[in-house]
Amino acid sequence: MTTVLVVDDEPMVRDVVTRYLERDGHRVVTAGDGDSARGMIEREAPNLVLLDVMLPGATDGLALCRWIRSTSELPVILLTARVDETDRIVGLELGADDYVTKPFSPRELATRVKTVLRRARPSSPPRERISIGGLVVDAARREARREGEVLNLTAKEFDLLWFLASNPNRVFSRDQLMSRVWGYASALDTGTVTVHVRRLREKLEEDASQPQLLETVWGVGYRLRA
Repeated sequence: MTTVLVVDDEPMVRDVVTRYLERDGHRVVTAGDGDSARGMIEREAPNLVLLDVMLPGATDGLALCRWIRSTSELPVILLTARVDETDRIVGLELGADDYVTKPFSPRELATRVKTVLRRARPSSPPRERISIGGLVVDAARREARREGEVLNLTAKEFDLLWFLASNPNRVFSRDQLMSRVWGYASALDTGTVTVHVRRLREKLEEDASQPQLLETVWGVGYRLRA
């Protein structure tokens, strides 16, 4: 049974989300502020965190997300009443796996939880290796090297790189990447793709402002050039 930590200062939100997630077979633990949530993470070792951005006290949702990413790859879905694109991008840049704006459909949120958990579940990748110029991507070790130097990639950055390297020179739209890499049947937030591409370029390219490998095909999408 997977454990989901729901962090929100609104008791009604915690109650509704808990009922939907328990209906899907998850064990749910809750916290009303960032400090309590940090303790719950250390004690309960949840499989996923649903995290409200606007939390009372010294530790808000973004600060807690930053702490989580500094210690693990624990999946995080941010919940927020903010609609500003900048706030969403900040959350994704901190390493959040998804971003849901309030008010939200509990059923849709439960589906997103299921999708993120499925993508985060350890798999047995084939013992394959792809070489493109000085780039080597090793699926078995989940490791990428550029000119012999190991790239410090997150789990999702590696998934994106592996997918593009498996289909060199082929252009994929943001919607297609959301479907094939993140597992959504339709793209609900293509900003996720944009942020991950930018972060991957910063680690992959010699000059991220003039990418030579991970190219943008304007008006279409992205491709890994071989």
